[in-house]
Amino acid sequence: MTALPDARLDQLLARHAEIEHALSASPEAETYVRLSREFSDLSPLVESVKALRRAERQLKEARTLATEAAGDREMAAMAQEEADTLEEEVDTLSHAVRLALLPKDAMDERGVILEVRAGTGGDEAALFAGDLFRMYERFAALNGWSVEVLSMTEGAAGGFKEIVAGLHGSGAYAKLKFESGVHRVQRVPDTEASGRIHTSAATVAVLPEVEEVDVDINESDLRIDVFRASGAGGQHVNKTESAVRITHIPTGTVVAVQDERSQHKNKARAMGMLRAKIYEAERERRDSARASERKVQVGSGDRSERIRTYNFPQARVTDHRIGLTLHKLPEILAGDALGELVEALTTEYQAALLAEAESAGWGER
Repeated sequence: MTALPDARLDQLLARHAEIEHALSASPEAETYVRLSREFSDLSPLVESVKALRRAERQLKEARTLATEAAGDREMAAMAQEEADTLEEEVDTLSHAVRLALLPKDAMDERGVILEVRAGTGGDEAALFAGDLFRMYERFAALNGWSVEVLSMTEGAAGGFKEIVAGLHGSGAYAKLKFESGVHRVQRVPDTEASGRIHTSAATVAVLPEVEEVDVDINESDLRIDVFRASGAGGQHVNKTESAVRITHIPTGTVVAVQDERSQHKNKARAMGMLRAKIYEAERERRDSARASERKVQVGSGDRSERIRTYNFPQARVTDHRIGLTLHKLPEILAGDALGELVEALTTEYQAALLAEAESAGWGER
C-alpha cells in the first residue's frame, strides 16, 4: 500500500477552510449555493483526514512513551496497548481517506430506471423475470425508495416478458449499478413432471435517472407517436390515445410508455427513459476504452454478460464476477440479503479502483 498524497491532502484542507471563510462573508445566492455544495462534498473527506492525522500524532506519542518507559514494565505495557489500538484506528482511517479520494460517479446519488426482460426459457424465463423484479421492488422498499412502473408486458403463465420501472430515491444507482447483465436461473418448473432442472435467463439493465441538463436532445431529432394503450399495463384500453412512443432518429433509440391515462404524463415519462438510454449509451462508448484498459470486471456493465446464477435445488446464488456464492437464495429473492451481494460487489470495485489509483500515483480527485 502506497503512502497517502500528503501534499494533496493539505491542498484539500486549505480549500475547505477557504470555502468556509467565503461562506461566512455572505456571498451572492448563486455563489453561496455553489460553494455550499463544494463544502458539503469536501467535508466528509476533511473530517477523515483530520481524524487520521490526530490518530497518527497520538500513535507517535504512544510509541515514544512505550520506548521511554522501558524500565517501567507496567507503564510500557499500557503504552504499547494504546499504540496497538491506535495503529488499528490509523489503518481504518487511512482506508476511509483512500476511498474518499477515489473519483466519484456523478450519478451515484440518482434514482434509476430498471428494466427486466425475459430471455431464453419461454414461460419459465418470464416467471423468473417476475421474481427478479419483485426482488428489486422489495430491496427498494427496504431502502426507502419508491417504485413507479413505467411499462410492462405480462407473460402468458405469469411474471413478465418485460417490465420497466423507476426506482426513486437517493443512492439507488450506487447500489444497483452492478446489477446490469444476464441473470440465470436453474430450477424445476411446476410443469416438469420428471423433476428435471431447467435453465432459463432474464436480462437486467439499470440506468441512472437523467435530468434535462445532463443530455441535450434536439426536438427535431424526435418522432413522437401516440396510440391506444393495449395489453397488460394499459388499464384504459381503447378509450383514449394516451400511450406514447418516442423514437430518437439519430440513434434509433425507441421508448414507449402506456401506463398513465394522461398522454402528457406518458410523454414526460418516456422522455425521462429516452434521456437515460442516450446518456448511458454515450457513457458506455466513452468508457469502453478505459474499461478495457482497467479490466475492472465488476463495473463492466455489459448486459450480454452472465453475471449471476440462482440455483433453486441448492438454494444458492453465485455472482460469477467476484466468485461469491451465498446459500441464501430465498433471502436474496426476498430482497433481505441482496444487500450482501451489493456490498461485496461495491467492495471489490473499490479495491480495483484503489489499486489503479495507487499505481497511477493517485492523480486528481
